[in-house]
Amino acid sequence: MKPSNICVYCGSKDGADPAIVEAARHFGALLAEADIGLVYGGASIGVMGALARSVLAHGGKVTGVIPDFLAEAEILMHEATEVIVTRSMHERKQIMFERSDAFVALPGGIGTLEELVEMLTWAQLGRHNHPIILASLNDFWEPLVELLDHMIIQKFMASNIRRFYGVVDKVEDIIPRIEAAL
Repeated sequence: MKPSNICVYCGSKDGADPAIVEAARHFGALLAEADIGLVYGGASIGVMGALARSVLAHGGKVTGVIPDFLAEAEILMHEATEVIVTRSMHERKQIMFERSDAFVALPGGIGTLEELVEMLTWAQLGRHNHPIILASLNDFWEPLVELLDHMIIQKFMASNIRRFYGVVDKVEDIIPRIEAAL
């Protein structure tokens, strides 16, 4: 089944590896070509900006959701198909959740990690059953996967947590993995 919209969590910075930004651009093109809308954090900078600009450049739809206090710091992408300015991070995350059929984590910082972990937590608590994909470009998410496995070994989580997420190492595998899970 094809998703209508995919929420992508990713960095508001470019990061150290230019291949990450290039992969985000490529994923943006893939989303647009598949007629899948992007729901993301609304910034025009970093990996977020590269992803959203690519979706738009390839004729796709972009919904940017950003809290008012970040609109200036992260340079709100006014060109997005739809821009939603929220009063808080909680409202932002709720709207992103409500508008998405799946969640993808490209490389990013603590905000990306926090959003990803929240979706994993919600899935574990039975609040949703949407696919969650870690795009572990250049093994970016491997330390997190190792930490999750460590938590399982230490009996803080059941091993069934693994059913809530998938890991891919290239952006070309994201959409097929989501479609197989829906």
